[in-house]
Amino acid sequence: MTSARRLSWLGHATVLIEVGGARLLTDPALRGQLLHLRRQSAPAAVPDELDAVLISHVHHDHLDRGSLRLLARAGTEIVVPVGAKALVADLDFASVHEVQVGDTVTLGGGAVVRAVAAWHPSRRHPRAPEIPALGYVVDRVWFAGDTDLHDDMAALRGQVDVALLPVWGWGTTLGPGHLDPGRAAEAAALVKPRTAIPIHWGTYFPLGLARRHPALLHEPPQQFKAAAATVAPDTEVVVLEPGATWTDG
Repeated sequence: MTSARRLSWLGHATVLIEVGGARLLTDPALRGQLLHLRRQSAPAAVPDELDAVLISHVHHDHLDRGSLRLLARAGTEIVVPVGAKALVADLDFASVHEVQVGDTVTLGGGAVVRAVAAWHPSRRHPRAPEIPALGYVVDRVWFAGDTDLHDDMAALRGQVDVALLPVWGWGTTLGPGHLDPGRAAEAAALVKPRTAIPIHWGTYFPLGLARRHPALLHEPPQQFKAAAATVAPDTEVVVLEPGATWTDG
């Protein structure tokens, strides 16, 4: 279905993917505050007329029920990892699709979405069962979700034109299962997309800490771009600010 693609980064891991007439939104985090995290970038516009929402995993900054309530309406579907349906079943989405690695689902607007592996430990809370994290590929756009670096990413080589890669997080350090700028560049080297757009940076930060660590709100995408120039020189890195749009084709 490869066609003109329009990608708008709304902050954190939230990307509006417009392909072939379909409008998909990844991991919506649209509110000014999520738990102890305060939004540091401009407020996110709430997209309308969505065909579907794609959820990569169940952490609160990726499956935010408050944001999902703003989007749940007739005609909008939601895709979640197997085991996560109960977390969204009471919201007013047209349908809920539970998927696992290798599954494909055809959504409104004709978008065909394939679930791919992500390497990221994911529980809704510490005592909850683990629900595996996912990434998604639609129209040769790879939304990596949250993931660690893994050699098996190379299986996507030749299938991805545009990679939406996380390059940081929401605090001063990264826990297991995340990419920092250097490791994100290595992921780009494994997959070899034509274009990479860094996401998951500069949007949310714990209350009171942003003033003490301002560099972490700005430097990760530039560090990623510099590292990619060395290890993935054939990949063009496009750095967007929250709310900005990139168009291909």
